[in-house]
Amino acid sequence: AYKELNEIQQHLEDYFKDMQDLEFTIQNGKLWMLQTRNGKRTGAAMVRIAMEMLRQGVIDAPTAVLRVEPEKLDELLHPVFDKNAIKKANIIAKGLPASPGAATGQIVFFADEAEKWAAEGKQTILVRIETSPEDLKGMNSANGILTARGGMTSHAAVVARGMGKCCVSGAGELQIDYKARTIQVNGFTVKEGDWISLNGSTGEVYLGQVATKAADLSGDFGQLMDLAGKYSVLKVRANADTPKDAAQAFAFGAEGIGLCRTEHMFFEGDRIAAIREMICSDTVEQREKALAKLLPMQQGDFEGIYEAMEGCPVTIRFLDPPLHEFVPTEEADIELLAKDMGKTVAEIKAIIASLHEFNPMMGHRGCRLAVTFPEIAVMQTRAVIRAAINVQKRHPEWNMVPEIMIPLVGEVKELKYVKNVVVKTADEELAAAGVEMKYLVGTMIEIPRAALTADEIATEAEFFSFGTNDLTQMTFGFSRDDAGKFLGAYYDKKIYENDPFAKLDQIGVGKLVKMAAKMGRETRPDLHLGICGEHGGDPSSVEFCHKVGLDYVSCSPFRVPIARLAAAQAAIKDAK
Repeated sequence: AYKELNEIQQHLEDYFKDMQDLEFTIQNGKLWMLQTRNGKRTGAAMVRIAMEMLRQGVIDAPTAVLRVEPEKLDELLHPVFDKNAIKKANIIAKGLPASPGAATGQIVFFADEAEKWAAEGKQTILVRIETSPEDLKGMNSANGILTARGGMTSHAAVVARGMGKCCVSGAGELQIDYKARTIQVNGFTVKEGDWISLNGSTGEVYLGQVATKAADLSGDFGQLMDLAGKYSVLKVRANADTPKDAAQAFAFGAEGIGLCRTEHMFFEGDRIAAIREMICSDTVEQREKALAKLLPMQQGDFEGIYEAMEGCPVTIRFLDPPLHEFVPTEEADIELLAKDMGKTVAEIKAIIASLHEFNPMMGHRGCRLAVTFPEIAVMQTRAVIRAAINVQKRHPEWNMVPEIMIPLVGEVKELKYVKNVVVKTADEELAAAGVEMKYLVGTMIEIPRAALTADEIATEAEFFSFGTNDLTQMTFGFSRDDAGKFLGAYYDKKIYENDPFAKLDQIGVGKLVKMAAKMGRETRPDLHLGICGEHGGDPSSVEFCHKVGLDYVSCSPFRVPIARLAAAQAAIKDAK
């Protein structure tokens, strides 16, 4: 019976050209086959089976590429929980699976303490009601991040994915008390220093320490990525703000940086002091003096990113968030800033109060900052061009073409104004250095009006990068940070099938992308087109971008392999 079963299973596998899940019985010595179907498998098994069948000649290369679900690759790239340990774990809460992987650590509520504890060799989980750019250093130091508020494209989620760090966001059951340093959740009280564990792939939060296992990237994974590279038409870049993130993305096969957020470079040491000095300055001269302190720091960061990408294209977005995100909130920090600026505490508090906006995400940010304070754009242009010149000198074999992206444009005249500042500064820098270097100035399409007037915008922009995080929230008219409170009801009632911040809305937002791409290229046929929202790492969104004819997608470093495989699958399906 065993011999007969073995022959039948081999026949079925050869016939269906896939691993089979068989059901059978043996009665009175006779074998009866009950059922066969393609077997379910983990991400690691999916890659191995596809590549083994390719080597055996059972399937061809395009079929092997199509056999692997891109999302399943996530399982191969991050730490996972030990299977035996997770069975005994006690779930105390559930949020959104904002950034995959497994993490365990002691609860810490404040970013500076997370950094301090990590320096002492402790494993930590940073727990916040919601994170802000000021929390970056703590987020980087922690093993994982847990927030009570926020969706799949909240600050915590986006930054954690960029870092390749486990994150659970929007766990609304958590009652976080910063003063008492405790969490109340579903009858449990956990305090600072207690151990919890996060499953960033499911959104589950466990009480206590759960054993994890490191990711295991086998040879089959590398071979699959090589195959994907042969079939892809759409290129894959990464969203990366540091040389470390850029190097990780390059190791995963990223062909450039599609989004470098320069504001994330301002929250360390002397930098935050300099940016606060700039914000609190009364005159252009004072602002320029403060910005001069930031110039060499930004230049050094850009050089590091250029080096990590080894000559691949790098798109650098100029300062985007509202200025209130940079001002101090603690009394001691306000007093220190007042002392440094030669102002009274009351004057500093008045400046901070003046920066308050009722809806800051639609307020004084993006290109509006450069229109109001063109000296910011001057400093950032100098940093970009000087960094490119230095790296080009060190690596004459590379062809450095800096790409400068002006964010939040909705009117061609504001883009033209900022672009003129950039071009004048860049040309002065190149002339002073005696260097000839091509550079591109483009924009991020994230306001519906920009998409609707893309033919006009393209008269000034040399590339478009669709910032679909903001484009989605402005098109739908709800906040990506707050929508999690009501979207669950929309899914239950089948009003929305998917989270529009995780999977691109092809009917509405997609129509704007398609229209803008078509109109932009009618004005400027050589217009480069990309997408740099979080949708750049979603397989169905990648397939849409391929069909629309974009040049590249850009996503978090740990989503790069997923996007590369999705791009290859889109090209293979398109060719059939």
